[in-house]
Amino acid sequence: MHLTTRAVKNVGAIWLNLLVHAVVGFFLSPLILHRLGDQLFSLWVLVFTLTGYYGLLDLGIRSATVRYVAKFASVNDQDGLAKFVNTSLAFYCGVGLLSLLLTGIGYFYLPILFKLPSADLLVARVLLLIAGTGMAFSFAFNVFMGILEGLERFASLGLAQVGFTLFRGALIVIALNRGGKLLAIGGITVGTNLLSYIVFMCLARRARPIQLSIKQVDRRVFRVMMAYSSFAFIILIAEKLRFQSDVTVIGALLSTSAIASFTIGTKLIEYSSYVVRSMAQIFTPMSSQLYTIGDLPQLQRTLVAGNRTCALITFPLCVILIVLGKPIIELWVGPRYLSSYPILLILAIPRGLYLAQSASTKMLLGMGKHRWLALVLLMEGVMNLGLSIVLARRFGLTGVALGTAIPLTITSLFFLPYHSSHHLGIEFGAFLRRSYLMPLAISIPFASVLLFLEREFPTHGYRSLLSRLACGGGVYCIELYVAAFNHVSNTVRSWTTITIEPRQES
Repeated sequence: MHLTTRAVKNVGAIWLNLLVHAVVGFFLSPLILHRLGDQLFSLWVLVFTLTGYYGLLDLGIRSATVRYVAKFASVNDQDGLAKFVNTSLAFYCGVGLLSLLLTGIGYFYLPILFKLPSADLLVARVLLLIAGTGMAFSFAFNVFMGILEGLERFASLGLAQVGFTLFRGALIVIALNRGGKLLAIGGITVGTNLLSYIVFMCLARRARPIQLSIKQVDRRVFRVMMAYSSFAFIILIAEKLRFQSDVTVIGALLSTSAIASFTIGTKLIEYSSYVVRSMAQIFTPMSSQLYTIGDLPQLQRTLVAGNRTCALITFPLCVILIVLGKPIIELWVGPRYLSSYPILLILAIPRGLYLAQSASTKMLLGMGKHRWLALVLLMEGVMNLGLSIVLARRFGLTGVALGTAIPLTITSLFFLPYHSSHHLGIEFGAFLRRSYLMPLAISIPFASVLLFLEREFPTHGYRSLLSRLACGGGVYCIELYVAAFNHVSNTVRSWTTITIEPRQES
């Protein structure tokens, strides 16, 4: 299958999964929030954030799985692939046992770490046991998801995820309508996740039959995995510090109930980022295969086209959050949570700048050129945590958001664009023009239309919100069409042809 055709097919399946996930999540979140209340909803976020830290035990092996499955598949090395998969499974079995041990320890120390009301302590502990056990079993199954991604079977993966998202959402609605509370929702979430992993394992075995045997576990393969995954692990630590430490800081320094208000703003950013982050998954196996066969020109074109596509999605979403953030929050969860809008405003632009370069980060991972990326992101994560702690004491939730936004902006503006273009030998100025000039230019009329409509005709319901999004979206689509197919636009592109610099290995 042609590279472009395969990419379109994979992106289409990913976006279908994303659409279903976003719609289900958008309507479920306020339902769960209002049925549980601020305290239990905050407890839900806190416990699943804590068990999310178990992902650090991955040590970056998941990224190595995607990269090396793509590499072995591109040269049809079945023996190497079998050793890699079996070695990964053996490693993850050990990680699962360690996760169960940590869950047991956390059961006893939970009230010491966080300011929990005594009435909710037992519920929090039981939920921790449910979520922690689910995480422990998920590690081994994640190998098979990595196989599907490495083989670029995003269509099969995406369609299966759509089914389980709808199934899980239906069960949660039924449970809430029948009086179910926090533990019921936790059990449904963990149970359906584990069921989905079993289906992913069957899909992976069907796509690429691999003999599973303890005899295939190889120490030399493990050393190769760790050589790659050591810096992927640093990136994993950095991601936890950058985007998941805020909830922990709030729970430890402020109060668990304050997590709900902070989460509303960050949830909207998270939902909007799904579009880009899901699509960017295809660039890791794609770049790994291209790098393995030495196709540098195609890698350069993929980097520019990938980041341009990410920006075309990210920039208008960022505009929507900034201009229409208040009415969206009010319609979504009620006017009581409008205090979340400053959080949304502080984080939207820095996160948008980073998401617009999603192709860069995934391609660096795919090529194995992620050492400096890992170190810089780790520095950002440490700065994020330190600033959030310091600023939270003085400015509360706003300080926590600023602690995330400041270092993220520095990384997105001053490191990532230069680093990625340099690694692929693309002249820096040409890279910026080809990737971001057109998305930025066509986002300006879109923002102007939304600002005008919101000022003259304030949003009062979902119908008016959708109508102004349709008007702004129509303008954006026209601008996109003109930029893509107009003769003048093509002439401008010819003036900014990419120039290739002598390649330097780091």
